[in-house]
Amino acid sequence: MGSISIDLQKGEAMSKLSDHRLLTIQDISCVGKCSLTIALPVISAMGVETAVLPTALLSTHTMFKGFTFLDLTDQMTPITDHWKMEGLTFDTIYTGYLGSVRQMDLVRDIVRKFDSPKKPLVVIDPVMADYGKLYAGFDENYVKRNAEYCRIADVILPNLTEASFMTGLPYKESYDRSYIEKMLEALLELGPKWAVLTGVSFETGKTGVIAKNRETGEIFEYYRDKVPAGYHGTGDLFSSVVAGALTRGSSLKEALKLAAWYTQETIRVTYESGKKDAYGVDFERTLPELVSAL
Repeated sequence: MGSISIDLQKGEAMSKLSDHRLLTIQDISCVGKCSLTIALPVISAMGVETAVLPTALLSTHTMFKGFTFLDLTDQMTPITDHWKMEGLTFDTIYTGYLGSVRQMDLVRDIVRKFDSPKKPLVVIDPVMADYGKLYAGFDENYVKRNAEYCRIADVILPNLTEASFMTGLPYKESYDRSYIEKMLEALLELGPKWAVLTGVSFETGKTGVIAKNRETGEIFEYYRDKVPAGYHGTGDLFSSVVAGALTRGSSLKEALKLAAWYTQETIRVTYESGKKDAYGVDFERTLPELVSAL
């Protein structure tokens, strides 16, 4: 019979990490790789206790036809009131797709509710658009309110389309560095401490992230080889790794590099497996690599 060796030192380190608790607020699709079905397993694998507040329940993600949808907005306040009564606290509050202006208002209340005895780090991925277009069901009022909602964030993580809608700057598929720097400045005027733009490319075959700090003006950027494929949920994967790493105590620069590397590696593995549809990336196959990288 084989023996099992246990690294007690590593076990103690992971035990300390699990003392960190993150709350993620977004929808859950019972089938399909996006939102909570990515955030919960990925952040948990990073050694961070992950509490979830589902905003809606879907039978599948929206790439499927005929999906069912149950709005859970009315449950958000009772659930968090119960948590507050139990004395729960959160190191980080991370939000993804929010389906309505009312949900944004409720999240603002939830952040205030848990700002004592310690103020949580707030990470917002303002999920609402891509490839120059808003997602179905969103309008100009939603865009305006989303921009206002980002004021409560420490870190915001929009893609170029979302940044364009929130700032009012024109969306461009071809751009130079001055355009991106202007976009970052406009995002910082919304109020976050860090503005992070995802999907930025100044060179053919390369893609990455660029970030700017509102207080210091510091700019950080990181790029990797672009995989010639697109999959549903990659933005959720990136944001979840960033939120998990920050909760573990990483700097934003470290978190962005880890997330960019892991997202690119997962897209590559999925693409090389021959999968070409938009169902989602095979992050289950690459989670061991993420854990090892930590």
